[in-house]
Amino acid sequence: MFTASDLRAEIEKRLQNYLSRDKSGIRKALLALLLKMKSVTVTQVHSLLSSRFAVSMRSVASMLGTMAAKLGILSVKREKDGDAGVYELKPQYASMIEHLVSLT
Repeated sequence: MFTASDLRAEIEKRLQNYLSRDKSGIRKALLALLLKMKSVTVTQVHSLLSSRFAVSMRSVASMLGTMAAKLGILSVKREKDGDAGVYELKPQYASMIEHLVSLT
């Protein structure tokens, strides 16, 4: 069983690995956007990132899904079936993300 500090260390390790594979800078830009906005939809992120990167809605949804499911730094809320999900940054990881984004 993971303790809280073990879990935090594991998430930080996964996040570092995720950012190490960021060749274009889009993942770092997405994390910076999440730090600034706290909660976003796929459509909002796509409109903000598409001005700087060649990115599809599908790839934005994939990045947000990975951050929610595999990294565990986002929570997803849906109002009702068919509505766009709202991705929210978990507050306990904001300082870690801010530190990692500033390093890369």
